[in-house]
Amino acid sequence: MSNVVIVGAQWGDEGKGKVVDLFTSWADVVVRYQGGANAGHTLVVGGVKTVLHLVPSGVLHPGKKCIIGNGVVVDPEALMDEIDVLKSRGLLSDPTQLVVSENAHVILPYHKRIDAGREKKEAIGTTGRGIGPCYEDKVARRGIRVRDLGKPESLRTKLTARLDEANAQIASLGGEKLELKPLLDWALQLGRRMQPYVGDGSETLSHEVARGRAVLFEGAQGTLLDIDHGTYPYVTSSNTVAGNAVVGAGLGPTAIDEVIGITKAYTTRVGNGPLPTELNDATGEKLRTVGAEFGATTGRPRRCGWLDALVLRYAARVNGLSGLAITKLDVLTGFDTILVAVAYKLPDGKTVSEFPSDPELLNDAQPVYEELPGWKEPLGDLREYSELPANAQRYVERVEQLVGVETIAVSVGAERAQTIVRKNPFRHV
Repeated sequence: MSNVVIVGAQWGDEGKGKVVDLFTSWADVVVRYQGGANAGHTLVVGGVKTVLHLVPSGVLHPGKKCIIGNGVVVDPEALMDEIDVLKSRGLLSDPTQLVVSENAHVILPYHKRIDAGREKKEAIGTTGRGIGPCYEDKVARRGIRVRDLGKPESLRTKLTARLDEANAQIASLGGEKLELKPLLDWALQLGRRMQPYVGDGSETLSHEVARGRAVLFEGAQGTLLDIDHGTYPYVTSSNTVAGNAVVGAGLGPTAIDEVIGITKAYTTRVGNGPLPTELNDATGEKLRTVGAEFGATTGRPRRCGWLDALVLRYAARVNGLSGLAITKLDVLTGFDTILVAVAYKLPDGKTVSEFPSDPELLNDAQPVYEELPGWKEPLGDLREYSELPANAQRYVERVEQLVGVETIAVSVGAERAQTIVRKNPFRHV
């Protein structure tokens, strides 16, 4: 069996959850390996919309093992709320279906207060959900892990050591301080509720791989939000690229067989930071309205623009993409002409065809567009690639040429069934 990584090839919100949900049909195990509850994967099955923030999208498939890896930062309250919703829908009735790594770090209320206070002072575009401050504590070796929530005395000691400094940060940002006892009680109560799901994620996953089980690694956010490879400082607080899949899950790099990049048929971004193809006009508003471009987690309107081939070539390079999945192709229906950025003109007059390593250059970069003919025919009922209008096929194939990666799937609507699969990424299925 193959092990496949799904990664966002843009600035996140590419429709990874839908693709993961589809590809889970061929997988046995689905692993979330980084990020936190700031990421929302929206899935529509049978007309019912489900938004998942922490639980892997594979949970919608009975019998599929789901693992939240050590690289994820877990908001215990958000996790249990999500589990409660899933159970109310008849899902996750067997607690052994989900394993939450005991080595994953925990987002605590002081992380959220620090995050929100910083965002008020200097807007980066964070969701205020405590992701960054939690990763900071992890790197500083003062974090609280999932395993700690089941050890009352140890947890009390660790919270006591951390809380004074955290409260000082909160106060300096104009926030309200936290008291130890209510915080400890809150954490222990959630720890008890989480206990049926807590385990050694790395060990569980290694056993599954040894048995020849197919694993799907589910990334959050997108390549251009990677802490090392994204448009810094307007990035998330973890490595979103495919190489982090095994680090955040507890396996070695030889475990990865395929890497599939997810891209919309156009470009979106939430929050601040450069977006060279952004359209602040009627076309951008049309993309936002037709594509329902509002954040699954925050509801914030997404910034919209034409597809950027430089971004996708960069994503192909830093992720080692072996395939593309293009989502929301149906949103482009009705445009007479569709543009694709194939180069940037920089302030010094140079024209470049590769994504600049200096993100500051992007602020003033002017996209150089290639025009492609549009199509009028609706796509939602089509299930074979050959049924797509000629100009839609031409668009997909031009993207393949520009990126140098084959397109293995094309989404033509929000429903699970509205995806045309050209190639199964699991080699031996």
